[in-house]
Amino acid sequence: NYHSILQGSFFTNPSYRIPASITINDVTLDSAGVRYKGNSTFCIPNDAGVPKVPYNIDMNYWVSGQKLLGYKKIKLANAWMDATFLKEYTASKIYKKYLPSPEVNLVKLHVQGNYLGLYVNTESVNKQFAKKHFDEDDGVLFKCDGSGMFCDTTGTPPGGEPSLNWYGTPDSTAYFSSYNMKSDYGWGELIDLIYVLNHNPNQLDSVLNIDRVLWAFAVNTVIGNFDTYNGYYVHNYYFYQTEDGLFQMIPWDLSQSFINALLGWDVFTPFGPNHPTQFDPYYGDDPSLFRPLTYYLFNNPNYRKQYTAHLRTVINEIDTNQIRTDILNMQNMAYTAVDSDPHKLFSISDYINNVEQDLSFPNWGGYGFGGIMSTLRHRIPYLQSNTEIAHTPPNIYGVNISGNIITAN
Repeated sequence: NYHSILQGSFFTNPSYRIPASITINDVTLDSAGVRYKGNSTFCIPNDAGVPKVPYNIDMNYWVSGQKLLGYKKIKLANAWMDATFLKEYTASKIYKKYLPSPEVNLVKLHVQGNYLGLYVNTESVNKQFAKKHFDEDDGVLFKCDGSGMFCDTTGTPPGGEPSLNWYGTPDSTAYFSSYNMKSDYGWGELIDLIYVLNHNPNQLDSVLNIDRVLWAFAVNTVIGNFDTYNGYYVHNYYFYQTEDGLFQMIPWDLSQSFINALLGWDVFTPFGPNHPTQFDPYYGDDPSLFRPLTYYLFNNPNYRKQYTAHLRTVINEIDTNQIRTDILNMQNMAYTAVDSDPHKLFSISDYINNVEQDLSFPNWGGYGFGGIMSTLRHRIPYLQSNTEIAHTPPNIYGVNISGNIITAN
């Protein structure tokens, strides 16, 4: 009855875990801690009676130091709304070029001897992640995501929004519904960041790695990941404070990259003004949107130019041929696993076609699902036509370094 236990605790005690034996190839671990995770990707299949829901597995929960292939924790997403199974994987490879980002691959999951389906295995953002990327692991760590559930049984709207707005008080309880502390301490540090952003933004670079934020925003924009701070919905990022006192933005939950589900758009008019491929790359600079981070950065002339330069870099370095080759190789390797997945939402033809083409899904009331290559095919020319992005950047050459002095022509 593991499913009924985990299903019930998902709503009543989300951090509750049960012990399980985990086996991968010839490696077996005992007493790993298992719970369900997710929001819409849990609620939608669960409401339909589909058992393929996301998993959070902690090898270190009961047995200190226990790891699976070197990892203490893995997070298995069910790719419920991704016909290709590869949008998060493909996005991760792009993000990792510009800032610390989780590793992603695919895994076949069997539970109690039954094949549950193909899952997206995403590296956990935790102390182990921090040690790998920052060579330290004792800093403040926050998951910036509202606490409300997509399928809240009370009928109340979802919880807070991690928009970095100041709520008029340094009382941490005012921020509990918007941010989830993953370290042993840190509310004071996070609230200080929020205060500086809203009251002394000229000092923001003393508490935030602004360049890293601009890189994250640039990748979000180019690949159409609008389930992000500078997209449609403010969430899906982590903050880690390094020893220099700066918070580092880490992207999270890349499943909606390449204009994936839940956007309610007409897939047959990709050049229409309301289509997500036409989404404003400087969205968030309007104060009426109450997004203080984008408002400050996009209205600061220097940071706006820096962000624009990052946009050009990401656009210029997107190698669509290599992306297509990687996807085809992965899809060929995973074909049998997808074909035999008893709980997949889409057909095997959708699995193939949604790489190159947008997908209409009439059963979802007109919602569409962007294709990986079709998104890039329409999004990149639109961005290149923007007057700011189209500016010719300076040509820097003849760089010489002498001691601490840098000169360039």
